[in-house]
Formats: sequence, C-alpha cells, structure tokens
Amino acid sequence: MNFKQNDKINQVTNKTLVIGMDIAKRTHYACMVDKRGLLLKKSFPVYQSRQGFEYFYNQILASMKEFGKTDVIIGIGPTGHYWLNLAYYLDDRGIPLVMCNPMHVKRSKELDDNLQTKNDAKDALVIARLIKDGRYSYPRILKDTEAELRVGATHKGNLSEELGALKKQNHSLDRSVFSRVSTSLPVFGENGTRCVSVYAISK
Repeated sequence: MNFKQNDKINQVTNKTLVIGMDIAKRTHYACMVDKRGLLLKKSFPVYQSRQGFEYFYNQILASMKEFGKTDVIIGIGPTGHYWLNLAYYLDDRGIPLVMCNPMHVKRSKELDDNLQTKNDAKDALVIARLIKDGRYSYPRILKDTEAELRVGATHKGNLSEELGALKKQNHSLDRSVFSRVSTSLPVFGENGTRCVSVYAISK
C-alpha cells in the first residue's frame, strides 16, 4: 500500500466499501460509508468473540454484494490492546486494516455536533469518514516470535515502572517514619532493615 496522503485518498475508489470501527473491551461498533462519506449502513455492534467476528465478516461480504463494491478497507480508533484480536482475524482473510489518530477522531466529532461526549456508534461514522479522506496510518501486526517479544517487552516495562514507584515510596517512608535510622544509614538497605527490626521506632 502507498503511504502518501494523496495516494491514500486515491486508494478509496467508487468500488471501495469503507468501514469505520470504534474499538471497545467487549463490544465494537462498525459503520459503512462510500467514497464520498455517504452512509450505507448504520452503526451496528460487533462482539469481541469468534462468533462476533464471523458475523462481522459475513456482513462485509453481504454489503459488498448489496452495494456493488469489490474492495474494502477497515479503519479503527485503537483502544489499548483490544483491537489485536480483530486485526489478526482480518489479516488472515486478507482484509486491510488501518488506524485513525484518536485526537483526529475527537476533533472531527466536535465539528459535527460540538459535543465532547463519548458515543461508540457516532465515533464509528467519524472514523469511516476520516478513512475516506486518507487520514490514517498502517499498523504493524506482529506474529509468532515478534508478537511474544512485544508482550514480554510490555510486561518488562510495566514491572520496571512499578519497581521505580515502590522504590520512591520506600525512600519517602525511610525519610519520614525512620528518620533516625536514615540519618545514620543514608542507604536504607539490609542494615537499615535489621536496625528497624531490632530497635523500637523512636517517637
């Protein structure tokens, strides 16, 4: 696929079914438009399950036949990791998946009704219209070893952040509760722990 703005716009033709999806934890919402952004099918729920994805796939095939489309492009507003299962499912069936910047979705939605309230069905339509304007990017869908490494790296990063936070809490406790010990032992390590366990805390 092409990555320049004009090329992205040109990839959506009169024969392209454009689908916008708002991603959630359990229930996604999908909406279908044509090249001009005219609504073809109102937002409908897609459940985060094998059965839900099969239903969505059948809806895509039926809509392509109904509206005379030969191509399809699906755009999402990524939410955490909840989009990955859908991405793998669509990738196995050769259906291209693209992403919209969540900030673009928010700004575009405010242009329509000037409301900042969250509405999954409305967001799906906003995303679909951003896709037909070429305002999207291509995600890299990792598989096998690469996917496992990404999960491991994410967990490692989270654990490192938690460890850093615990160290800061420990340091704060050291200076406030165990003030005399911390004065004698600048580094509150094994020796400091032994002192606290043996001697009573002075008031």
